[in-house]
Amino acid sequence: MKSFAAFALAFSSLLAAVSAHYTFPGLLVNGQAAGDWINIRRTDNYQSNAPVTDVSSAAFRCYNTGGARATTVTVAAGSQIGFKASQAIYHPGVINVYMARAPGDVAGWDGSGSVWFKVYQISATISGGAINWPANNLASIPFTLPKSLPSGQYLVRIEHIALHSASAFQGAQFYISCGQINVTGGGNGTPGPLVAIPGVYTGREPGIMLNIYYPIPATYTQPGPAVWRG
Repeated sequence: MKSFAAFALAFSSLLAAVSAHYTFPGLLVNGQAAGDWINIRRTDNYQSNAPVTDVSSAAFRCYNTGGARATTVTVAAGSQIGFKASQAIYHPGVINVYMARAPGDVAGWDGSGSVWFKVYQISATISGGAINWPANNLASIPFTLPKSLPSGQYLVRIEHIALHSASAFQGAQFYISCGQINVTGGGNGTPGPLVAIPGVYTGREPGIMLNIYYPIPATYTQPGPAVWRG
C-alpha cells in the first residue's frame, strides 16, 4: 500500500507539473489561427510541455530537433500576427519575439547564424515595491509586423522566460515555438541588431538568472537586443 501511495503521489505531482506548463502551438494571423502545429513547427515538448533550460542547446532555437515540418502562411507587412498558447501562461516571466529572414524557402531552413532580430517583447513592471508580470494569464500574444519589414519568408520565434526558479544557473525555463510566414507588400527597412540563436544569451544575464522573490528586484533588465520597430 505504501508503494502504491508513493506512486500515486509521484504521478499526481507529475500531472500537476505538466498542467502548469504550456506550449505555443497556434500562429495567429489577424486574430485567427489555422490550428495547432499547422504554421508552427511542432516542438519536441508537444506532449510533455517540458521547457528548455540550456540556452546553448540546439533545442533553444525552435525546440524542433525532431524536424517536424509546418506550412507557411502569407501575411502582409503591417498586419497583426501572434501566438496562441495551449493554456494561459502560468509562470511569472517575460516574453520576447524574434524573427529571421530565410535566404529562400523557409520550410527547410534551420535559422542558423546571426540572422535574428527582436520585434516584440513583454517585460516586467515594478511599482510600489512589487514586481509585476503583464504576460501572466495571457492565452494569446498578438503584435503588429512593422510596415517597413522587407518582403520574404521568415521564421517567427516566441520565447516565454519563466523565472519562478531562476535564482540558480539554468533555473529559468524557456517555452519556445517557431512559426513560418511569407511577408508580402513589405518595405525597405533594415531589421537589427542581428543575433544568433543559440548565442544571444549566456544564461547569466540579470534578466535570466535572478531571484524574483527576495529581495524583490528594484529593476528588471529585459534580456536580448532592443526591439526593431521599423
